[in-house]
Amino acid sequence: MARPNHQFKKRQKELARMKKKEQKRQRKLDKNTIKSEETPDQSQNEGENPNLAQNEGENPNLAQNEGETL
Repeated sequence: MARPNHQFKKRQKELARMKKKEQKRQRKLDKNTIKSEETPDQSQNEGENPNLAQNEGENPNLAQNEGETL
């Protein structure tokens, strides 16, 4: 009668666990890469919008100041 090879099963289980862990790590890297690629575009656009809002807020004040003569 054949005996079970516990070392082989243990090694196969360990390899499967390592493979799954590596796939999970790769998914996280891909997810972070996608976010980091989108983030600069969004941050530039978001960075410009507050500046535009500040400039628009300053222009009416300048126009009022220019209209007034001292």
